[in-house]
Amino acid sequence: MADALHLLALPTLQRPVLILSFDGWNDAGDSASAAADFLVRSLPTAPLAHIDGEEYYDFTVRRPSVELTEGGQRRIEWPDYRFEYGSLEGRCDLIVGRGEEPHLRWRSFCDDVLELVVDLRVERVVLLGAYLADVLYSRPVRVTGFAHPPETIDAVGIEPSGYEGPTGIVGVLADRLREQSVPVLSLWAALPHYITLTPNPRGALALVQALLRHVDLPVDQEPLVKSAAAFEERINEQVASDPALAEYVRELKKREFAQ
Repeated sequence: MADALHLLALPTLQRPVLILSFDGWNDAGDSASAAADFLVRSLPTAPLAHIDGEEYYDFTVRRPSVELTEGGQRRIEWPDYRFEYGSLEGRCDLIVGRGEEPHLRWRSFCDDVLELVVDLRVERVVLLGAYLADVLYSRPVRVTGFAHPPETIDAVGIEPSGYEGPTGIVGVLADRLREQSVPVLSLWAALPHYITLTPNPRGALALVQALLRHVDLPVDQEPLVKSAAAFEERINEQVASDPALAEYVRELKKREFAQ
């Protein structure tokens, strides 16, 4: 089997931090992927590596796409998982991984990520996720998580997750990193299940703010703050125009105040 991990560069990085997000099951409201996208847009980054999707994606589930080049030629764009990096003077350097959750061979996929961690001497990993919950849309987005070592949770100022049940690639990868004694922090944003608009920048903002308490990055949050505020206004309008939804939100508020 050919090696699925392809390095496009081999930079010398200073205390690199690897941040990973996965579209799909781990990414309610597209908040985790939106947070990762925001980081890449906010910082100077360049392509670093990709994991070939041939081994890990079911192309009937995540289909390749056809694109036209400037010359009018048709080109197939295959799904894969991509990494970019940024060298940030005076701070730890950054690697950001983005792509869809693999459909197949999760253990092998984790091996490829661990190979990248070893090759680039990554010091710590942050995993981003979001899930649907029975929460008020107007309250600050609650972020929970888990970490190795566990005291990292207290340092970031979030609640430890008590979740048990089915997991995604984020949970599996976190466990593999822990087994290999790689420091790892998994951050999860709780989003209202009754709001279907995506992406949800409020969730992305909560994840970015929790991340920045753990990793010193020169990120201007203001564009994301404005997007989150505009999104909340859209939700206010949606709730106000839907009597059934408005009633559900009122009942949710009563339950919260009764606790």
